[in-house]
Amino acid sequence: MAQPANLKKLARERMERTGESYTTARKNILTNKPESPRAARAAQAKNYSSQGKSGKQASAKSKSAQSKNAQKPAPAPAPLDELPEYPAPENVVQYDAALWHRVLTQAGVTNPVTSQPYTEAMLAGLAGGIGFMQHSFQDEDNVSLALVTRAHPEPYTQNLLTRCGAKINERTTSSDVRAAEYLDTGLDAGRAVVVRVAVNALPWIEEGEVDESDTIDLAVVGELDDDLLVDDGSGALNPISPEDLTTARARRKREKFWQAWVTSRRAPKPEVLAANVLEAVEETTARLLGTSELRGVPAHFAKNYGIAGMRTFAARLRDAEGKTGWNQMFAEPAQLESGLSQLAGFLADTRFGGIGGLRGLYADFLDEAADLPGLADLGEHSAAYAQLAALWIDFAQLLEEPVQPAQRQELFTGLAQVMEQIAQAEQDAAQALAATAATLRQSTDVAH
Repeated sequence: MAQPANLKKLARERMERTGESYTTARKNILTNKPESPRAARAAQAKNYSSQGKSGKQASAKSKSAQSKNAQKPAPAPAPLDELPEYPAPENVVQYDAALWHRVLTQAGVTNPVTSQPYTEAMLAGLAGGIGFMQHSFQDEDNVSLALVTRAHPEPYTQNLLTRCGAKINERTTSSDVRAAEYLDTGLDAGRAVVVRVAVNALPWIEEGEVDESDTIDLAVVGELDDDLLVDDGSGALNPISPEDLTTARARRKREKFWQAWVTSRRAPKPEVLAANVLEAVEETTARLLGTSELRGVPAHFAKNYGIAGMRTFAARLRDAEGKTGWNQMFAEPAQLESGLSQLAGFLADTRFGGIGGLRGLYADFLDEAADLPGLADLGEHSAAYAQLAALWIDFAQLLEEPVQPAQRQELFTGLAQVMEQIAQAEQDAAQALAATAATLRQSTDVAH
């Protein structure tokens, strides 16, 4: 998923002729800015001087410096102004964390401890990691389900951007003209720009395929001819016209024309990243255990969240008579098929769910977090979340077995049994992790 090779070649050639940085050369090519004869002469003079050919007009001071430098090899060039190529998605578990892994990698931002790009697991954990929410809505014709196993309802991406410590330029505007200008600024700097769009407005999405309220973040990574190239996680860059992208962005009513891009390679200090990880862990465990307020969630709906929500869900699966019990909600064969398909889809989805309920990814996050200053004890909890991932996979596999309408309550009882196992294991894991986080917080407070 590299940017067009011809653009990189043209930029390198221009760098050699003008002495411009890669970013400046790329920007000037994209904006059709002519080469400056003065800049070209300056570049030639710089090359001439670096070869020790100063000429008769060089001052005595210049000669002395050149003589001194001649005694040792010239220093190796600094890391290239050219940015790393935009990587292809590989083994994605959580869509947004993986998208920002690619964007931050292309910007050259690294984990301050490993000096390697931020992993999807680390970014997912910083965003809030894991959670639970299950809701069902029934009308006369059908039942709509939602099952979320990532952090919710906190602003997932905003938490990720704040806690990763990278320098991010975020913009929103109601003007499509200004939005295009902001987008061009990021692209001209050689950076991928993340934008927020209405999914159903994308040209490659068939009408009626998704709900009108569904939104998604895409990374605009470059230009090809008259089109923009966007990363939608599919593994290929999709061309889209600037007009179609503007339309898709405009359909997003909240945070209209939002975009974000990484302005530098700056990474936080290890101690700062450690503090942000600890904050994220505390938020995650408090949400699961129900010890923190759920922002924007009515009190009567809170029973559907966290470990309490898992137990509510299990009770509805077991309920054979009540109107909110699944046996009654899915009495019709078509409703049963639709409901099981929706549930399986949410568990397989990489936006709000993911394999193993994202618990395996969270285990990886805790292992990585243990390498940060003062957080070694977090690694002791990764095994519990790896085991939870196996339970979530067991739950998902039950949905793959064919079931006859007469067997639905038997299936629901089996699902309830696994969900009850999950709820107890989640409670044990979250309580233990919260206790460790509290101890680490106390140690941090004492140290300060």
